[in-house]
Amino acid sequence: MNPRPPAPQASVLIRTRRQALFTGLRPKNNGQNNKLIKLTGLGRKNHENENQIINTLLKLKASGLKNSTLKNINWILTRLNDETDLTEPEQIKLYIANLQVANSYKQNMLKAYNYFAIINQIEWNRPRYKHERKIPTIPTRENIMKVISHARKYTTIFKILMETGLMPYELSKITEKDIDYDRRILSATGYKGHASRTFKLTEETNAMLKTYFAKYKKFPDSKYMSKLWRQHRNTVSSKLQNKAIKNIRLYDLRHYYATMLYAKTKDILYVKQQMGHKKIETTMFYTQLIHYDLEENYTCKTATNVKEAQKLIEVGFEYITEMDGIKLFRKRK
Repeated sequence: MNPRPPAPQASVLIRTRRQALFTGLRPKNNGQNNKLIKLTGLGRKNHENENQIINTLLKLKASGLKNSTLKNINWILTRLNDETDLTEPEQIKLYIANLQVANSYKQNMLKAYNYFAIINQIEWNRPRYKHERKIPTIPTRENIMKVISHARKYTTIFKILMETGLMPYELSKITEKDIDYDRRILSATGYKGHASRTFKLTEETNAMLKTYFAKYKKFPDSKYMSKLWRQHRNTVSSKLQNKAIKNIRLYDLRHYYATMLYAKTKDILYVKQQMGHKKIETTMFYTQLIHYDLEENYTCKTATNVKEAQKLIEVGFEYITEMDGIKLFRKRK
């Protein structure tokens, strides 16, 4: 039984009388208007802007944006088209400003509309919202394993994510050609600016991968992985009456991996490499998630720039936090 979803996802609108191409969407003619509205959400209110949305998506597709990104842009523009006039930037800015959502979500909406404005030659001053990264709660290995054990045929997928810190999308692109069973090495191609990297597998995980590929041939896509995780997580949480389990996101397995790897190695550069980060500042985020014994003795140092911080890390100091623009490091005596 193949664990992939039953049907491919629609991605970008293609208006043509002859074919729907790869999108799964039908042209608007020949009585297909209702089907188009149902599939895309376009045309419920300001249907006069429909052609502009479609034209925007087609040009973005031609520029090389991924289908998953195009689908998200389509959803945002459709929502804005329902609630505002897409040709009036001030309406867009006011509508987004009044939304009770995180700044990161507002930034995504503004980015989508900016594509629309550029392609349709609409002048506007794009507002900026400061994105404040929240420190996630790192799940315990015990709670993660409770979900993984319940996942049955999907256990391999979740166990690899926990043991490698791969993004779900990165795992979805891995084929059997990327695995060296003899040396127990898995190679992954980076996604969203992350570097490509390799991982040494445990004997148990290596054997699980052999069994998996003998049955399924490939991994499901990342959205389906997330859906499967939520299903199993919620079931386990309900059975055990454990709310902490229900709060575990699939992406938290990546946070868990990075945090545990740093706690084990105290090597920030190695963690950076294994996470695929381009900047060490991104990796330093995970050092904030480690809890230490308050009775331990440390030597403390400070750094005011990246060069100073790099020198401290090279001699074994670990980043703790930042106060008044000064980065604080410490090393066990």
